[in-house]
Amino acid sequence: MSVDFQQQKTDAVGGSVLAWRNAVAVIFALSGLTFASYLGRLPQVRDDLGATTLQVSLLTFGLAVGSVVGLVGSGALAARYGARRVIAVTLPALGVTMIAAAAGAQSGNYALTLLPLVLVGLSHGITDVCMNLSGAENERALGRTVMPAFHAAFSMGTVAGALTAAAAQAAHVPLLPHLLVVNGVLLVVGWFALRHVPFQAHDADDHAPVSRRERLAVWREPRTLLIGLMVLGMALTEGSANDWLALAMVDDHGTSKTVGTLTFAVFVTFMTIGRLAGTRVLDSYGRVRTLRACGALAFVGLSLVIFGPTWAAYVGVALWGLGASLGFPVGMSAAADEPRMAAARVSVVSTIGYLSFLAGPPIIGALGEYVTLLYALIVVLVAIAVAVAVAPAAREPENVAGR
Repeated sequence: MSVDFQQQKTDAVGGSVLAWRNAVAVIFALSGLTFASYLGRLPQVRDDLGATTLQVSLLTFGLAVGSVVGLVGSGALAARYGARRVIAVTLPALGVTMIAAAAGAQSGNYALTLLPLVLVGLSHGITDVCMNLSGAENERALGRTVMPAFHAAFSMGTVAGALTAAAAQAAHVPLLPHLLVVNGVLLVVGWFALRHVPFQAHDADDHAPVSRRERLAVWREPRTLLIGLMVLGMALTEGSANDWLALAMVDDHGTSKTVGTLTFAVFVTFMTIGRLAGTRVLDSYGRVRTLRACGALAFVGLSLVIFGPTWAAYVGVALWGLGASLGFPVGMSAAADEPRMAAARVSVVSTIGYLSFLAGPPIIGALGEYVTLLYALIVVLVAIAVAVAVAPAAREPENVAGR
């Protein structure tokens, strides 16, 4: 085994599996940096556009529509061209379209903000599946759990993005120059990172052609669908904070815009901590028990944010972040357990999960118009309960009958 493992240490680009791991982590971090930099400035976007809460929810809905379209097509693209080639196109597209969306918001033009955000979602949806596929392949090559570390890198990027957004907000830096700098970093650093990601990292036997019929058949697999439902619930748990936490703190807890953005930074910081600890926790306690514990933390934390006073909300945000940390990465690992069908299953699970970003913003935004954003987040408590109920579907492959 040691000889075979050492032979895997050199990939098609000439770098090591560890360099590949680091490169994938950088791509995850860049994706998080870009999104948090924009989402952390949502209060400014709203003010620049003069938008209502419902109109802001439609912006995030447009982002989600693009993401879901990208996710649906990503499996076939990854299977045909390989994850690296696809990321080489979609990662730069993410940066360019994000800059266009910032320009639209700063100009006060709602349509010129919404349309680029749909393309941002499309680019991000495809990139998301492909970077998870590359991460899952790297996890198999290393022979140990590392997927939470990749998502921790994403969270680190969101911490950096949220803090950068808070600093820009406090210094009254306009949206466009702020995001020009952030996405300039994305384009340059992303190009260097991709040089260490192999074009094809798996064995030929694992990459036997998957027919269109087989890809469609994945949509009828009970385990895959239940994993997708779990990811949907946990993605809504994470995504609702991305979309609404800063605004809820400003509008319903009465904080300043800067404090609202910093509260979002607290959320992503504790989500990062949870993901960094997740590799050991998962290896020690397994996927199902870990997911149940995460669900409990998220439920308690979000309840404090909704029903507690402002000081308790800060504690709740920390627990909410810890609880939201591992649902998505565990779902990606579970979907990619079998290498040959990994692209199809990750695409399906991601698509189901991202439905939360499609339905969540308009539902929460519309409810927020009538019952406040905080009470609208009760919907997320229900989603957490569902995710915990179906968590056994993500159990380790050796315990899965019929695999």
